[in-house]
Amino acid sequence: MRYLPILLVLFVSCADAFLEKEPIIGTTEETYYRTAEDALAAVNSAYAALQFQLTPAAHFRWFWGDIMSDDSTKGGSGDNDGVELKRLEEFQGPTNTDLLESEWTANYEGIYRANVVLERVPAIDMDAALQARILAEAKFLRAWYYYNLVTVFGGVPLLDRTLTPSEYAQARAEANEVWALIESDLQTAVADLPERSAYPASDIGRATRGAARSLLAKAYAYRQNYAGVAEQTAAIINSGEYTLDADYKDIWSRAGENGPGSIFEIQFMTESGGNWGYNNNNEGSFSNVFQRPRGQFEGFGFNLPTQDFVDAFFAEGFEDPRLQYTVFRLGDQAGDRGVITTETTGFPHEYYPRKYFSNKSEEASFGDPSPNGGTNDRVIRYADVLLLAAEAAAQTGDEVKARDYVNEVRARARRGASGDVLPDINKTGPALLDAIFRERRIELGLEGHRFFDLVRSGRAAAELGPLGYQEGVHNVFPIPASQIQASSGLLTQNPGY
Repeated sequence: MRYLPILLVLFVSCADAFLEKEPIIGTTEETYYRTAEDALAAVNSAYAALQFQLTPAAHFRWFWGDIMSDDSTKGGSGDNDGVELKRLEEFQGPTNTDLLESEWTANYEGIYRANVVLERVPAIDMDAALQARILAEAKFLRAWYYYNLVTVFGGVPLLDRTLTPSEYAQARAEANEVWALIESDLQTAVADLPERSAYPASDIGRATRGAARSLLAKAYAYRQNYAGVAEQTAAIINSGEYTLDADYKDIWSRAGENGPGSIFEIQFMTESGGNWGYNNNNEGSFSNVFQRPRGQFEGFGFNLPTQDFVDAFFAEGFEDPRLQYTVFRLGDQAGDRGVITTETTGFPHEYYPRKYFSNKSEEASFGDPSPNGGTNDRVIRYADVLLLAAEAAAQTGDEVKARDYVNEVRARARRGASGDVLPDINKTGPALLDAIFRERRIELGLEGHRFFDLVRSGRAAAELGPLGYQEGVHNVFPIPASQIQASSGLLTQNPGY
């Protein structure tokens, strides 16, 4: 499945953008939602918001998860290239940046579209099983958008229905209220979503029961509900729906998209005809061009791996084999684009991200290739679930199970390696939990997880303090000043900003 751009609503002014939309001329909600095809088009429009990477400014998951962590730095052509991102990276976050405004707006656009589905589709006379599935997909999507908001901003306005114009100005809900809606939506979705194997190939990319359980496990982990994490991850593991990809290097190849270890991927395509001017209709990814090196590689050079991150791959006395598929180093062949050197990039950087790299031969055959990147965003992988299961087991005293899960991930990573690379972990107590956290950093490196893992596990101050992080302030980002103004002051700013 490729997500369809919405044809039902307009993207209106900033003041109302995160709360409500108006119908296009000639089409209203009262006249549109009549058939099963209308229901599918509506839920497809809710998926489309997953692809809004520039709305209108960039707000990639790896901005918050990687650049704000110790795994990478902003990069680009210098400090003045994305100066607001540089300030956020240094925990000097401005409250009036369009980067955070765009993150806010895109997620509320998705929430609005999901709410439309949940309100309009129940009245459609259609196949009951398909109707239940569509409603469950909308619940999953609404939970995903709120998961993004609550982890980035903390408590936010809680909109579980579409609003009338008189209701546009909304105050913040408490974070625990947002988490409660996320958990409720996902619990409902788990009951009504099919397993991955029940979908035909034409529906690849839709939410599945495994995706809902995985996001619920991640929500529970944020709330330190380890029994809940254990329950959901066990159900995924025991379902038999997922396995680790046979070889780690295959995960991020074009052929590796939607592979056996993929639980939820945001689908992108090259031949979408996307452009820079109307980004809400794009179906291609901008991550490819933003993360490729500059110079002959025709990228922008953002998200540069740090020395500390690279050193983590050598912490056991050998080079972890996953490094070569996570980071480009000087002298590496970068697909069909050439060898990475300071001369070919034009910059002195030693490291570049690899997971979003795209070959020249994979670019769109027409139009500007920059907004037409085809690399899917691997949002939730089976390895993520196994490591969450290991963490929950360690936190609840089942160290045997914790070691089994983390060693399953390591066993896949060492396939094809020689010698004593990645031996099984036999640690206990706090050392076991530390090993699991380290495994998450390596296995999921540069996939947008690190900052949020540090925050939810209470380790952010220790790891990010030297970079300027302050606990109680920087565990969330500032609420966009424009939204506070648009709410007539009902919205309040996060402490410390």
